[in-house]
Formats: sequence, C-alpha cells, structure tokens
Amino acid sequence: MIEKDYIIVGLGIAGITLCEQLQNKGKSFVVIDNGAEGSTAKSGGVFNPTVLKRFTAAWNASDFFPVAVNFYKTLSDKIGEEFFIKTPILRVFKSVEEQNNWSVASDKKDLRQFLSSEFLKNKNPAVNAPFGFGKVLGTAQIQTDILLSEYRNFLLKTNNLVAEVFQYKDVVQKENGVIYKNISAKKIIFAEGAKAIENPFFPKQTLIGNKGEYVIIYAPELKIETLLKGPVYVIPLGKDHYKVGATYSRDDYSVDATEEAKEEILSKLKTFINCPFELVGQTAGVRPTTKDHRPLLGNLIESPNLVFFNGLGSRGFLMAPMLSEILFNYLEKETPLPKEMDITRML
Repeated sequence: MIEKDYIIVGLGIAGITLCEQLQNKGKSFVVIDNGAEGSTAKSGGVFNPTVLKRFTAAWNASDFFPVAVNFYKTLSDKIGEEFFIKTPILRVFKSVEEQNNWSVASDKKDLRQFLSSEFLKNKNPAVNAPFGFGKVLGTAQIQTDILLSEYRNFLLKTNNLVAEVFQYKDVVQKENGVIYKNISAKKIIFAEGAKAIENPFFPKQTLIGNKGEYVIIYAPELKIETLLKGPVYVIPLGKDHYKVGATYSRDDYSVDATEEAKEEILSKLKTFINCPFELVGQTAGVRPTTKDHRPLLGNLIESPNLVFFNGLGSRGFLMAPMLSEILFNYLEKETPLPKEMDITRML
C-alpha cells in the first residue's frame, strides 16, 4: 500500500495550485488525472482582475491579484517555461458615455491599479474603434497548453501522477482517512471542475455548468498583439491566428461545438473588425460556476475526508492560487473557511 497525505483528482488550474501548495508545505500527494481537456485547457487563458462589462473590480481582486502574479512567476521559473505573458487588455469603447464611465471607474480606489486613466486612439485600420480604447493594466495571457503539458511532465518525472480515469467505486472511506485502490491517504481532494457532476460524492445542486465556446480565425491583416475586448475577446495565438469568444450558456454541460455559438461570435466580431478572416476552428468547454459566483471549498459533514475545490467559474486563474492556500490552512491548521467560500453554504 502506497501512503500519501493527499490524493488530488483533476489537473486543471485548481489541481495545479493545490499540488504547489502541498509540495511547498512538505506534504506528500498523488494526482489522478487522465489528461482529458477540461475548462482550463479550453479557456481563453485571460488573466484579468476586472469586469469589463461594468468597469468594476472582480470579487476580492485586490487580495487575489498579488498572490496570483507571484504564483505564476514562481511556477514559470520552476518548470522552466514562460507561460504567463503580461499583456494589456484594450477595451473598445462604444460611446462617449463609456469613456466617461471608464474615467469615473479608473479613479476608484480598488480600480486605480488596473484601469489606466489615459484613453488610447485607434491606429489599426483593421479595427473599428472610433471612440478608442481603455487600457487594462496587470493583465496577462496564460498559455494554457504550455502550463498544462509542462506541469503534467513535471509530475510524471517526480512520480506524483497516475494517468488514468478516476474510479469513484474504488474509494473506501475510513474513520481516519481514505483508500483508493493501492493508495492510502488522509484525504481526497476533488478538483474536477464541471466534471464533478459525474462524481457521486459531490452535491450536484451546488454547481452550474456554464458552457463557453470560442472560434479560431486566421486574419493576416488584423495585426493585433495585445488582448482586445469588444463584444467578444480577440486573443492572439501567433502566426496571424486568433481565438475569439466566448459564449455563455447556463446549465449546459455538453462540450460539442454548436452552429448557434459560432454565428453569435462571428456576428459580434464583425461589429469591430474591418478586415477579412478565415474560420479555421471552434472549441467548447464548461466553466464550473455557482449561483452566487463564489467558489466551493471544503467537505460535507458526513464525509470529512472527501474534500472539494470547485466553483471557480471564469476567474479561476485569478482566484486559484490564493484559494488553494485558504483550503490548505483549513485542512492542516483547522482555519475556518470564509462563509462565502464554504461549500456547505449551498446545502
């Protein structure tokens, strides 16, 4: 029997931050993950501490932001790959009213560090932005393919990864721990994202699947190097390719690309892009969201050794590093979870 402190199920951004937290604190662990692409892999990889629809700060952004930036810098150094590319977001203004709203927002205490008070004029003939742009600071583009593949390789080299589909039927709960096949551990932490709806131990009523779709375009004349936010995001992928989206489909757990989403994205894209482009791909993923837009941490009273780290929604890259620390302190130091994060609030 292999003995570990923890078993982690899932290796998206939640699982990765948990691994780092445990390793940095000297705890032993093993990850069970089959490599199937989840919401982290399918996301746009946009690291953004603001809500650009309303010009507000994301929930707890001032706390999450510095922890996350330091985490990604440290992890990039550790795996020897720069996947956290600091890149400003240019928010397309639709009107003078939006310019005025931006000016007011940029003067607020919680937004000064993120919203530049200077307006930028549009100099790109391929972009339709007569009112110019607002510049978001502190943002980045996370190259999820590099992060996921390199971290997976790291865990394989250190013998911390079992590459297989997790079998819930093989979980045996004991008074002082759990057993999974030939592994004995104090606790199992499920960091599965939307796949948690297949988990018989997970309270499914706490999670809402929010399907997001992107299209991939080839646009040689577009020449955008930063993240561009109009009605949809335009995310540079290199070699004149861009990821564009995303859609939001509530209560949808399917991962099939749809014609409806494609038409919605392309219709919005054409409102602020003036150049020709070629559609070369489409992808879909499911964000693990909640009714109150807050994460799901902790365990159920009846199963104290089965722990959940979920509900990160579209802000997972921003929140996960600090949330993993909060969860670790709950598990190892018995520090109470904040009520707005505790999974039992939804029961």
